[in-house]
Amino acid sequence: MTTDLLKPINNFLKCSTPDAWIEEARKPENLSVILRDHLLCELKASQSAVFLLKRYVLTDEGKEQITQLVEPYELFAYKGMGSLETLKGKSNISKSIKPKDGCAYGQDMIDKMVLLIREELHHFYQVLEIIESQGLEYRPITASRYAKGMIKHVRTYEPEALIDKLIIGAFIEARSCERFAKLAPHLDKEIGKFYISLLRSEARHYQDYLELAEQIAGKDISDRIEHFANVEAELITSDDTEFRFHSGSPNLLNK
Repeated sequence: MTTDLLKPINNFLKCSTPDAWIEEARKPENLSVILRDHLLCELKASQSAVFLLKRYVLTDEGKEQITQLVEPYELFAYKGMGSLETLKGKSNISKSIKPKDGCAYGQDMIDKMVLLIREELHHFYQVLEIIESQGLEYRPITASRYAKGMIKHVRTYEPEALIDKLIIGAFIEARSCERFAKLAPHLDKEIGKFYISLLRSEARHYQDYLELAEQIAGKDISDRIEHFANVEAELITSDDTEFRFHSGSPNLLNK
């Protein structure tokens, strides 16, 4: 099952995670960094999907619903408000969200992105459970250069800007899937098992982003996929002075 899931992921990505990153990530002293950054990556993934929905397809009522869905997790992550108990069951939406009139791809984007948001927020909760079970303290952690390094390549006109953002979303989800699989054998058995359990949803998220990009473009987008594949590979393989879940090859001596 894992091999079948990873084959299209590995074909999509231009490079594998460097061994040097795996060596750094498997060190027990870096478990806190991995888990805290992973927690925030789950939140950021949901926030990115929320932004796309609010920017392109939702009515005012839908925007309010989706904002309320993510808010408790943001308050915990950035302001320390709440706990595992208060976050329990918060990743549900009480009623369906509809697109604004005239948006041809609106319902499909809503269906895909709302499922993604709910799953990412549930993963946030699960990672927080692991952090607490390991006796680690949650503290916010600065983001890596990874996402910003791709976003600066987004075109400035529509619908090309949206298409690029969706392609970036596909690469982030694909890289996450690849790293979960690479890292899982080197972690505590239960954490490794959890990371393997995430592969199916991450693989589907990458496919959903690509399908939306192709649908909205209405034409071949392989040139843009190739462009971002090269950008992403450079970020992953080049030296990085900061160790994070999506960081490049560790060169921490030059930090």
